[in-house]
Amino acid sequence: MAVNLDGNSLTINKLVNVARNNENISIGKEAWKRIDDCRNMLQSKIDAHEIMYGITTGIGEFSEVTLTPEQTQEFQELLVRNHAAGIGEPMELELVRGAMCGRINVHVKGYSGGRKQITEYLKDVLNHQITPVVCEKGSVGACGDLAPMSQIALALMGEGEMFVNGNRTNSKKALREIGLEPLELKARDGLALINGSNVLTALAALILYDAERWMKMHDIAAAMTLEALKANMKPYDKRIHSLRGFQGSQKIANNLNLLTADSEILFSGEKKVQDAYSMRSTPQVAGTLRDSLEFARTQVETELNGVGDNPIFLTKEKEVLTGANFQGSPIALPMEMIGTGLSMVAVLSERRLNRLTNPALSVGLPPFLTEKPGLHSGMMLSQYTADALIVETRILSHPAANQSIPAAADQEDFVSMGLTTCQKVKQIMDNCFAVLGIEMMAAAQALDIRKGKLGKGTSIAHKVIRKYVDYLDEDRPLYKDHNTMVELLKSNEILETVENELGKKLA
Repeated sequence: MAVNLDGNSLTINKLVNVARNNENISIGKEAWKRIDDCRNMLQSKIDAHEIMYGITTGIGEFSEVTLTPEQTQEFQELLVRNHAAGIGEPMELELVRGAMCGRINVHVKGYSGGRKQITEYLKDVLNHQITPVVCEKGSVGACGDLAPMSQIALALMGEGEMFVNGNRTNSKKALREIGLEPLELKARDGLALINGSNVLTALAALILYDAERWMKMHDIAAAMTLEALKANMKPYDKRIHSLRGFQGSQKIANNLNLLTADSEILFSGEKKVQDAYSMRSTPQVAGTLRDSLEFARTQVETELNGVGDNPIFLTKEKEVLTGANFQGSPIALPMEMIGTGLSMVAVLSERRLNRLTNPALSVGLPPFLTEKPGLHSGMMLSQYTADALIVETRILSHPAANQSIPAAADQEDFVSMGLTTCQKVKQIMDNCFAVLGIEMMAAAQALDIRKGKLGKGTSIAHKVIRKYVDYLDEDRPLYKDHNTMVELLKSNEILETVENELGKKLA
């Protein structure tokens, strides 16, 4: 079923379906009417030779330069060509598709002033799964993601490149294969295509979608480790967390109790009065990130359904408002928080991993989880690998959102650096999958060594892991296992299997 874009109901999940799962989009009659009404109002102003930013004037430092009627159409094409800058390898296709989906949702609100044809081209290209080639770097996240969005627009004009069935090809040829001639831009069309923070917002949406699932898999990994370390489960009593009141902490404590229920390993023998912080603080620390993800989702979904454009054209009032709704800061700052939070919870995961492998802390487990210590080194180097990733995530947690550097001869003297923020958070997210995968692998090893009946949920997760990663009975190269665990986590198979077999979704 197609995702209907109406300007008001685009969610992160819907964007992911379009961007990652190649779901088609549809646009209703009311949305098309809003686009036409706005364009007709704008056309009357163009015909009356009114001075309007980016239409009858240049942009940025050239906003005081007035264009002749003959120049207005040529300017839009020159604008796209000039702004199609950037550098580096192509962005992932899902990110470009997400940006296009978000841009269409801005258009259908009816404030952008572009012709109906430019929205139709974006829609047709998305639905035929041909994707513009866009360099990964070059946006400062203000005036929108100008460079990457211009490369999208350039492809629609038949002057860029596109990916077709995984192959990079001339965009004019790609367009003609789906029955389209290169798009000819008219007044306002170019700026209507490029002037929004759609790339960084799409990347934020994709990251948040993955982070929300990663958080549930974090709870599964934590439950396995707590079980293997014979944790004292009193810190996860729901009364402790309800008394403080934070929702994220309560959700994680509930998950840990659900996953470890009926474990013979966990609920037998004497316990320490208090376990280390990396164990008993898990709900409080990771719960903070849970709550932060909720806030970030509201910010991203507000932006996905907002008027991220400049100028803005008010059809009923027949007014043109120039402002700064392209500014990426409303997404950049929450995503800095998410990057820091992911890094923080990854540290928690690595510290639990350390307790599994360190014989002084592991409550009787053999050194580095090998039953032949000395001859074998077990998971010693797995912990090294996690440590290297942790250091990288800490470096990547340095903020970009406060790193504004003036552009356009100081006309654009504060920029959000929002795409840079989201790109580094994406790297943090990738590292977090790896750290968590290593913890899960170590926890599965430890549970096998313990022997005994596992918890309701941890037993399911253990079973899935053993489909892909064998018990480490003697030393072998571990990089294959590490990479296998990353792919397993990203596939969501562990999470989906646990929830399906428990017959209950994790909180």
